[in-house]
Amino acid sequence: MIPAALAAGLLLSACGTGAGSSKAAEPAAKVTVTPAAGSDAAKLGSPISVKAAGGKLTAVDVKDDKGAKVPGRLAADGASWTSDGKVRPKTTYTVTSKAKADGGKESSSTATFTTEQADKVNKLTNTPGNGQTVGTGMPVSIKFDHKVAKGQRAEVEKALKVTSQPKVEGAWGWVTDWDGKDRIDWRPKDYWPSGTKVSVRGALGGIDSGDGRYFTRDYDYDFAIGADHKAVIDVPSHTLTMYADGKAVGTIKGSAGSPQDPTRGGVHTVRSKNAAETMDSATIGHGNEWMLDSKWVTHLTASGTFLHSAPWNQSIGVVNNSHGCFGMTTSDAKQVYDFLSVGSTVEVKGTSSTKKTDVGNGLEVWQENWQQWQQRSALK
Repeated sequence: MIPAALAAGLLLSACGTGAGSSKAAEPAAKVTVTPAAGSDAAKLGSPISVKAAGGKLTAVDVKDDKGAKVPGRLAADGASWTSDGKVRPKTTYTVTSKAKADGGKESSSTATFTTEQADKVNKLTNTPGNGQTVGTGMPVSIKFDHKVAKGQRAEVEKALKVTSQPKVEGAWGWVTDWDGKDRIDWRPKDYWPSGTKVSVRGALGGIDSGDGRYFTRDYDYDFAIGADHKAVIDVPSHTLTMYADGKAVGTIKGSAGSPQDPTRGGVHTVRSKNAAETMDSATIGHGNEWMLDSKWVTHLTASGTFLHSAPWNQSIGVVNNSHGCFGMTTSDAKQVYDFLSVGSTVEVKGTSSTKKTDVGNGLEVWQENWQQWQQRSALK
């Protein structure tokens, strides 16, 4: 027989209301992950969502199958967490969360799911390239392999971000490239300060660009702004003046476009350079009139406005007789070629040309004023 005192003690231990037994009986917060845990073909087009019922989330950690952390935000009340971007195609995600129930019970859980493969994808080309140093007029230019539906442009634009040190004001604008492809450019309100460090981030992975064509990855690259070098062409005086940090550092003679083919006016951006090139008349609508070899070619528009050597021209600096380019002696063309960087600006003044150069005809973002440019945003 058990002594009465001992029996009473056993009864108290089994049925007592101490803190330990209360916690054991208390329910944990219910955590739900979307897309659903265990999915092996989760649908694309939505962010990752973690929600807690009967409590709040205290920590959420999400990683993809390459071990990369997925950024997201925990709501102020702790009831939910949402990823910054959308799920990418054919990717496995692991979601680890901690929660605290209303009664104080703490719990943790892990969920895994895999997204479906995208049948169609969209890729892009970034300009400038990662790590490149460019001129003070350089825009960020992103060209898409496939069309971006107008109804999807706002979402794509929201996923793109430009930051810089020092901070510079700017805006995105949608452009049709010279080759007909969709493009989105970011230009500063005014020219970049020399020495600026620029970062471009695109949380595009998992976004539908239209017609069920998805971006499959995020983008992340950086570039720098180099020396403040610009040029101004004065057509009537047959001159090109180079400026460094706003001060004239040299003027050379050259020949701009003839009255029949005047050089396009406004502010152009150097889009590329080529040390040696064959000038083909067919590329600018003049049939088979000429095929000439030139050196130190600085490209402005995609349609064929260049700065280049013109050793065949016996009237350089005297008569404007080109087909729209600015021709120089070979030594002067090399001086200009070396002075200007990709992204430097070249302003053409005093031309008789009345043609408006389309923004997509090269990197021609400075052909429009700031108010005009802002109208190109899908978020205006």
